[in-house]
Formats: sequence, C-alpha cells, structure tokens
Amino acid sequence: MTDTTQMRVMITGVTGMVGEGVLHECLQSAHVEKVLVLNRRACGVVHPKLTEVIVADFFTLDGLVEKLRGYNACFFCAGLSSVGLDEAEYRRLTYDLTLHFAQTLLQLNPGLTFCYISGAGTDSVQKSTLMWARVKGQTENALLAMPFDNSYMFRPGYLQPTKGLKNTKRFYYIIAWMYPILRRIFPGSMSTLRQLGQAMINVVRFGSKKRVLEVRDIVALSKHVEIIGASAKSS
Repeated sequence: MTDTTQMRVMITGVTGMVGEGVLHECLQSAHVEKVLVLNRRACGVVHPKLTEVIVADFFTLDGLVEKLRGYNACFFCAGLSSVGLDEAEYRRLTYDLTLHFAQTLLQLNPGLTFCYISGAGTDSVQKSTLMWARVKGQTENALLAMPFDNSYMFRPGYLQPTKGLKNTKRFYYIIAWMYPILRRIFPGSMSTLRQLGQAMINVVRFGSKKRVLEVRDIVALSKHVEIIGASAKSS
C-alpha cells in the first residue's frame, strides 16, 4: 500500500490498554478513512469513522462475513495473560483463535495487511522455557506463513500510556513519571503507546523490510524511518 491509499482498518482488543491506544491513533489519523472494532463488550467510544460489532465468540464468525469485507488492514491487539492457564488453554485462546480469525480475513480481504501485537521476548524458534513465549512464537510464525499482502509482528516492551484513555492500569500511572529516565537507560525496551499506534499505521502506508518488529523498530517506524534488517536506528 502506498501513502496515497486511504486505510480501512479493523481492530480487535480495544477494550484493553493497547487496543484502545491504537484505536485512538487511528481515529486521529487523516490516513485512516474507516475503523471497524470487534469486541466482546462495548468499548464506549463514539466517532464518525467508527463502527463497532460485538462478537460473542471469535471462533464463530460465519454470521459476520459481510461486515468483515472491504478492509485493507487489521490490527490484532486482542490478547490475554498466560497467568493461571495451562499451555493447552493458552494456545487455544492465543494461537487457535488468532489463526482462525486471520484465515477468515484472508478469504474475505486477500489484499489486507495483518499486524499482530505479540510482545518482547517472544521466541521464534519455539524452544523457550517460557510457555507464553513459545506459543506467541508459534503464532507469529503461522501468521508470517499466510499469504497476506503483508503481515507484521509487533513486539512492544513497556508502553508509556496515552493520557486521557480509560483502560490504563493503575500500575502505569504510578511509574509514568519515571519513563524519561528509563527510556534513556533501556532504549531497546521502552516506547510510548502513541508510537506503537503510529508505527502500525505507517507500516501499512509504507511497508517495512523487517516483518518482526522489536521496540527500536517500532520507534523508528513511528517516525517513518526506514528499517533495513538489524541496522534499524533508535530514536
């Protein structure tokens, strides 16, 4: 997609902090024409660009086919913690659910760019002792193998929240004042939620030679700095 193409974006997970922040950036962007959000419960956001569809079960999408047509980007921000889940259940709600959704979109919108929120520490070779890292890595690999027009895996670390949004957990407000200091000490681990949203918009507009995007790549893309292999520059 070029920068002259208006984006019609589908977003999942906007009742969480990451999805809400990405939605905020899309609604503010002149490059995004239309946004469809798919949630299990209402997000409470009203905007002329926005259409919301409540989905009781993301494994059952047959009745939504016509509503899912006509989009050229998907920002898959839905996800859950692995705490309290065994590997089989976490895999079902992470790998199986995401792939089912992606396969449905691929059939309906073959020219779509699929962007998946994964996480720093995800294991592409699937040998980590951390269960969630293996499952996320398997999910990334399966998405990258699908014949989308483009697909990108985003691996954010700590995200400084966007002020004024309602789904930010109290923890982030407590340590927000430390962000400028921590960003200087750990530039490869920290970015803002706004940078993540801007990077997702820009990767659809301009593309990226890298398809698995770490924190430094996300910061660079948020400013539309070209990324070439492992030599991406940090801001």
